[in-house]
Amino acid sequence: MDWHTSALPTLAGIGILVSITSAALAVHGVKPWAAAGLAVIRAAAQLAVLSLLLSAVIEELAWVWAALCVMFVAAVLTAARRLRADARMLPSISAAMVLGAGATLAVVFLTGALQLTPPNVLAVGGIIIGNTMTITTLTGRRYHSSLVARREEVEGWLALGATPRQSTLDIARLAVRESLIPSIDQTRTTGLVVLPGAFVGAVFAGASPLEAGRFQLVVLAGILTAGSLVAVSLAGMLSRARTVPTA
Repeated sequence: MDWHTSALPTLAGIGILVSITSAALAVHGVKPWAAAGLAVIRAAAQLAVLSLLLSAVIEELAWVWAALCVMFVAAVLTAARRLRADARMLPSISAAMVLGAGATLAVVFLTGALQLTPPNVLAVGGIIIGNTMTITTLTGRRYHSSLVARREEVEGWLALGATPRQSTLDIARLAVRESLIPSIDQTRTTGLVVLPGAFVGAVFAGASPLEAGRFQLVVLAGILTAGSLVAVSLAGMLSRARTVPTA
């Protein structure tokens, strides 16, 4: 089955899935119920553009790194928007994500765990950047909600002479721990509950199951490393704030 003959069934399947998602949200009064459908439409448009661009640059390592830089900027802006970050918070988000993604990719390729080839850089880099964005959002939201809920406790510590970091230490640790739960669970259940996309993609691309497993294991370790660095560094930066939000 070529692309032309598979396009219609694909569109039909996606349309039904999006309709079910939107209907489920609408029935339960979850707003905006159309967000999932709009996200799929946007993803389709972005993937179409990405496919056209990658077909031209996939063999050039410099262009692949440039594409990852664009992806990174988009990830930072997305996380900042989710956290309603102002101009003062944006550098903290950027620094945390640079540390997480940069250190992880450096270890993966400088140690030779994976060869420094354009396909590997693009695949691993895209996965790592995407996960740092998710961990950033989870950490920031959890920290903010816990800080608001425990506002009186934090103010009490401050009144006793504690530093902002000391007064929010438990909150920061909780935010880090909670944000890493999805990544840890995914890693623990890989091959048992979860069949990762990187593994499946490598097998479909012609790699042996053992080679695909090696690739996936490097990716999973990288996700945990990047996520841990992002969560710890972001929580540490947020805990230096001298004001406690009311909502």
